[in-house]
Amino acid sequence: MSTLAFTLIVISAVMHALWNLLVKRSRHKTVFIWWMFVASGGLFTVTLPLVPERFRWPDPATLLLVTAGALCFVLYHLLNGRAYRGGDLSVVYPLSQTSMVYVPVWGMSILGERLTAPGVAGILLVILGAYSVQMERVSLGEFVRPFRSLGSPSVRNALAAGFIYSIGSVAEKTGVRHYSPLYFTYFLVLIMLGLMSVNLLRPCYRRHIGAELREHWRLILASGPVMMASFLTFRYGLNLSPMSYAVPVRQVSILMGVLIGILFLGESCGRIRLGAALVILAGALLIRLG
Repeated sequence: MSTLAFTLIVISAVMHALWNLLVKRSRHKTVFIWWMFVASGGLFTVTLPLVPERFRWPDPATLLLVTAGALCFVLYHLLNGRAYRGGDLSVVYPLSQTSMVYVPVWGMSILGERLTAPGVAGILLVILGAYSVQMERVSLGEFVRPFRSLGSPSVRNALAAGFIYSIGSVAEKTGVRHYSPLYFTYFLVLIMLGLMSVNLLRPCYRRHIGAELREHWRLILASGPVMMASFLTFRYGLNLSPMSYAVPVRQVSILMGVLIGILFLGESCGRIRLGAALVILAGALLIRLG
């Protein structure tokens, strides 16, 4: 994995952790995320005329890939939300990270990616760290606990979320191979914003739109460049590296999330969380060497 690709994806991970911090500080999370996309899409639209890269409309195949990616990522958040309604964080979160199990499989079988031994070892370490970060204690029983209730709707939704995210990653990687990552990201943001807008027409959300803007307009304005930077750096990094490496490396955001929780939110950090975050960092470094 090249230094440039690795650096871009790590920057994306930091920005991803930052915009999650902004979401945590909001009141109505779904409405605030919609406002974040409004801010990001608006900033995108205003700055595009200043970009030297010439604009060209996506062909039908690229537009289909953008739409597929947007649908997958919106569905991923929807399924995750449903999983968290009836499931514990320590069960739902690890299962939603199973996308990283599928991503290398799709990368090798669909995209023809070839992985090195250090790269594979790094991917396995990242999967282990991301899966373990919400464990309550170190034991075999705790490790397999998320899979004990496969009949539970929360468990099924979490597993479905991980699978759907991996499909979206394939659509993204295929799209940025043949189309500008800048404009691919722009259309991705617009389509996701459109899908979220349909969801916000529901009465349970509609009445909070104005209130969230009045209360957190500074956070919303700050979220625009943060989300835009997160999206763009990842897709440029994805264009320069195998998908099988890019998606796991972005899990460095978990390490950043742990640090942000300690430094800014006053969260307690158990040894398991910190150890899992360091395992992810070790995996990311191995992927870089691979």
